[in-house]
Amino acid sequence: MTEIIDTFIAPPCHDEIEIIYQDEHLVLINKPSGLLSLSGKNPQNLDSVHHRLVKIFPDCTLVHRLDFGTSGLMVVARNKAINAALSQQFSQRSVIKIYQALLCGHLANDEGVIDAAIAKDPAQFPRMSLCEVNGKPARSHYQVIERLYHPVENGISLPVTRVQLTPETGRTHQLRIHCQKLGYPILGCDLYGGRLLQGTEQTPRLLLHASELHFVHPASQKNVKMFSASPF
Repeated sequence: MTEIIDTFIAPPCHDEIEIIYQDEHLVLINKPSGLLSLSGKNPQNLDSVHHRLVKIFPDCTLVHRLDFGTSGLMVVARNKAINAALSQQFSQRSVIKIYQALLCGHLANDEGVIDAAIAKDPAQFPRMSLCEVNGKPARSHYQVIERLYHPVENGISLPVTRVQLTPETGRTHQLRIHCQKLGYPILGCDLYGGRLLQGTEQTPRLLLHASELHFVHPASQKNVKMFSASPF
C-alpha cells in the first residue's frame, strides 16, 4: 500500500471568517479562500475554520468541509446532537449545496450533468481520480450563467464561463475533477488543470464559491436558505 505523505503547508490567511447567522444550536459562516476547514496534522497547519471558531464557540464541530481554496457558506454545529442531526441531512442528500465557478473556456452547452465515479489515488495524493471500478458514484449538475472574457496577466483576456454547480453527492474534489472531465477546468485549480492555459498560472485563488446552502434547522424544523454573493 502506498504511504500518503502530506507536504502541504498553508500560507497565512489574513482574511476573517464572516459570521452570517448564529443561535444556540448552530453557526452559519462565510469561509474565506485560503483557509483550511480543519487543522492539519502538521503544527504549521494549525489555523483553520474550526481552530478559529472554537475560541468563540467552545463546543462547535464541523458538519462538512470546503476545500482550502474554496470560499463560501458552511454550517457549523454548536453541540453533538445538532451535529448528528445535520450530518444525517448531509448523508441523506437532503441538503442543497449550490456553487458558482469560473471555468476555463466557453462551454458548448448551456446545462448538463456530469456522472463520473471518484476514487482516492494514493500515488497521486492529494489528487483524486476518476474510476468506475473502484470509485464512489458522483453526480454534478451545471448551468451556464454567462460567457465572458476574464483579464489575466500581460493584457491577455481568457474566455471563461460563469456557471452554477449543484453536486448531488459530496465526494472530495468532486466539482473540481468533474469540471476537468467536462473539458473546462475551474480557473485557478492547481490540481485539475485550472492553471495550464497561458496567463492562468498566477491566478490568485481557486474560483469556486459556495453560494447557497439549503437545509432544515434541526431545532426549529424550519427551512433555512442561505445565500452568499460570489466574490469574483
